[in-house]
Amino acid sequence: MTTLDNHLYVLRGNKSTEQIEVYDINSYLLLRCVTVPVSNVRKVSLGDIVACGHNRCAYISDYAQCSVHRVALPGATVTQWPVNGAPHGLSLTATHSVLVSCCRVRKVKEFSTDGQLLHVLILPHDIASLSHTVQLSRGKFIVCHGQHDEPSHRVCHLGSDGSVARSYGGPKGSGSLRMNTPSHMAVDRKEFVFVADVGNHRVLLLSPMLTYVREVVSREQIEWWPYTIHLDSARQHLYVAENEFKDDRWTAGRILVVSI
Repeated sequence: MTTLDNHLYVLRGNKSTEQIEVYDINSYLLLRCVTVPVSNVRKVSLGDIVACGHNRCAYISDYAQCSVHRVALPGATVTQWPVNGAPHGLSLTATHSVLVSCCRVRKVKEFSTDGQLLHVLILPHDIASLSHTVQLSRGKFIVCHGQHDEPSHRVCHLGSDGSVARSYGGPKGSGSLRMNTPSHMAVDRKEFVFVADVGNHRVLLLSPMLTYVREVVSREQIEWWPYTIHLDSARQHLYVAENEFKDDRWTAGRILVVSI
């Protein structure tokens, strides 16, 4: 999910049509739905969405088609470009380009708003199953990675060359020093980091130095799996999307709105 102006955009990745629901940011009333054309409606795998106020559009990652969809707002004209490498999380840079986290090839690819490849950051071999990347100040990046039975579940500060400068986490676990499948992040203006810790059913807050601060949303507040989060700094709201997975399929979902 993402916000732009007075609208909340919610991605429904398991639907073949009307994949984006548009809500009023104050009343949370559903205003309309937007369809993203896909080449294979039987294999819809839309993963993340981010909105850009500068370019007046939203970007959507499609890991089944290995591409990114660009949705012009509010007209909803849709274009598409190939990414290669199973795109997962998306974010925006300070210069309004889009960062695509490519899981299978351990690369972060930066694209212009019309799909021109601007830069590729190659990550170390110990960063497996890359989920999300956010650009920090001074040209540095922060990433989260680790899924299922992989040995490392971390949030990492990267240098401009992709090397790990600092990290939080390690082997899969719980408590204040471990995570279980960190999938998505949000960074505030002071570079504190919110992390969706999916397997532990919580959202963590880390300091700019990647030390544990507290649980922003606890297991008692989250019923299902919190895969994505979005920070609206202007309204001081953290949006947490959680989904129920049962009988090998997604069966339900909801969004928590947390004041921060």
